[in-house]
Parts: sequence; structure tokens; C-alpha cells
Amino acid sequence: MTPTIRLATVTDIPQLLPLMRGLAEYEHYADVFAVTEETLRWQSFEKSPPDFYALVADTSVELVGMLVYYLIPFTATTRPTLFIKELFVAEAARGQNLGERLMRRAAQDAVTHGCGAVRWAVADWNAGGKRFYERLGAVANPVWVDYGLSGGALEKLASEDAPG
Repeated sequence: MTPTIRLATVTDIPQLLPLMRGLAEYEHYADVFAVTEETLRWQSFEKSPPDFYALVADTSVELVGMLVYYLIPFTATTRPTLFIKELFVAEAARGQNLGERLMRRAAQDAVTHGCGAVRWAVADWNAGGKRFYERLGAVANPVWVDYGLSGGALEKLASEDAPG
């Protein structure tokens, strides 16, 4: 049976969480993975507006893939941007174009929300992911480099007084 791509519901949480954990293991951040069923319920299904949306690939027996995105409401173009945070297909379900179907649905959602762009990041070491995205027509951004603050560096900057 061909899985259905649809927006996740609160009843999907018990199957969605292991997919998220699977991505954390694949991308080597399982040691900091803190998502729980409660945080998923609150941040996506009870909070208004939700912090994120989740698309799932559903076989009607189990969820075999997911894509998590959120909307950045204001950009220089004055149109929102849909930012894909997570894309994962269970290993047993790969080779069925589910990643492409999840990306297509995210693109459709972006158009529905009036977005001017869809953006995401991919790990530099993930050659397969890069090939997949390029096959869909995506191009790497040669100008912008991702930076971030976390942990001690975030706390240090936040606690320092501004000069002057």
C-alpha cells in the first residue's frame, strides 16, 4: 500500500516521536534530544499558533516518515518563509519516494501559506541528502553560512552587559 502524506494529528504523537528520535540518531545529536510526547502535544497541537507543523507518511498501519516545518512570518520580501527543520524516512520505507512526496507536500503548504521561499539546512557530511535535494531542484546557498550560539556561549553572551 502506498503511504498517504498528511498533516500529523495529536493521535500520531506516539509514532511521530520515534521517527524524530531516529533522525537525532542518524544526525548524531541523540545525546541532546529532549523532545517528549508532552512537548510535541503542547508545541504543535495545543499552542496557537503552533510552534511547528508535522507532515507524516502513513501506511494506515504505521507512520514511516515525517517532515517538520515552521513558518518564519516576516522576511525581507514581506512574505513568509517555510523552514524545514526535520525530514526523515524510516530505513525500511526508503526507496518509495516518500522523502520527495513529503517535500512536495511541504512545497504545497508553502504556497498555501503565501510563502516566498522554502529553506532548510543539511549537514555538510550528508552527501546523500545533498544529492536528494539537488535532484528536487534545490541549490546550496554559497553566500550564507549558518552560525549558532548554545550552551555556555549563549549563557555568556546573554549575561554580559552591552558596551557603552
